[in-house]
Amino acid sequence: MEALRGARVVVTGAGGGIGAALARRFAAEGARVVVNDLNADAARTVADEIGAAVVPGDASEIVPAARTALGGGIDVFCANAGVGTGGGPEADDAAWELAWDVNVMSHVRAARALLPEWLERGDGRFVSTVSAAGLLTMIGAAPYSVTKHGALAFAEWLSLTYKHRGVHVHAVCPQGVRTAMLRSTGIAGDLVLAPNAIEPEDVAEAVLDGIAKDRFLILPHPEVADYYAARATDTDRWIGGMNRFQRTYEELSAKEREQAGEDA
Repeated sequence: MEALRGARVVVTGAGGGIGAALARRFAAEGARVVVNDLNADAARTVADEIGAAVVPGDASEIVPAARTALGGGIDVFCANAGVGTGGGPEADDAAWELAWDVNVMSHVRAARALLPEWLERGDGRFVSTVSAAGLLTMIGAAPYSVTKHGALAFAEWLSLTYKHRGVHVHAVCPQGVRTAMLRSTGIAGDLVLAPNAIEPEDVAEAVLDGIAKDRFLILPHPEVADYYAARATDTDRWIGGMNRFQRTYEELSAKEREQAGEDA
């Protein structure tokens, strides 16, 4: 993509997984990249590999430092950092607050810092890694599902509010991706996500294609569009189908606990 050659790009959560794949892909297109991650060593490893700058730390706070590292401006910001908090209402407040802070508020804070620059020059691009959970849901993970819906809602709001002023927004909504986050989801991930999981590089390729076509909704798993339509047009049937997954999840979890008790 000629438009990305020389573009100043920031990717948060880029020490591994989707973020690292995005950083590599943008660098391959000739962009100038800042790699961010809480894990400073992981961020430096990726940055050294692709000849990028590194700005480790909290994704909520890096815009000023990233802007400086890129020579004074940011053209593309990939809000990719996220946490896969599981549980339901019983999850403690700290778990819910972490999910809100990373999955939603880090996007809000980044946009707050970026918009004055972008609106002044009439150009900027915000790429939000949401998840298909933001369009649908994820069994066993209420904080994750709820906050990913929030991330999608914020991306939609940004797009409809600033589209005519040159701000391009993309919501990236993959299902299973072979990353550390997928490996941490246990039985729920094995049941719902693993069967059709793709590589992080596939997500990065879908993102570049979505940018080229200026699509708001980027679906690395195209079948998610059908699930999203079914959720909207026959919600009760969709919930019934997801509830069947939930019951299977509960049965498998009970068997796992039983087996663990026998092995103890």
